[in-house]
Amino acid sequence: MNIASMQLAAPSGLMSLVLFVVAVAVLALLGGGFWMTSRVRYRESPRPRPEEQPKMPPGGPVREVRQNRESAEIPRIPKGERPLTPYDLSNMDSRPSASKERPRWSKGSSGSFGGGGLGAH
Repeated sequence: MNIASMQLAAPSGLMSLVLFVVAVAVLALLGGGFWMTSRVRYRESPRPRPEEQPKMPPGGPVREVRQNRESAEIPRIPKGERPLTPYDLSNMDSRPSASKERPRWSKGSSGSFGGGGLGAH
């Protein structure tokens, strides 16, 4: 072997060592990932058994109900008294509307911000 061929072989051996170390590091990362996944899965609650799965209601599947709803009126406060806060209003229920007509946006209004219409003028 001459000196020129030894100089070419030295970087090749170093490169093999670096590739081996990188391969071992990748395998260690993959093994650590599997180990972490198994620990997380072990701590989770067990999956529901078939008899614990949701069941269809006795009357069959639930159907969509379309109806207009009206909100409850906000109580008026006499002049000079403390204004209402959201905490004073509690749970404001809605009720079915007597009108069957669906509410529409006013003519010329886009109906939403940036909807492309001219808006109400």
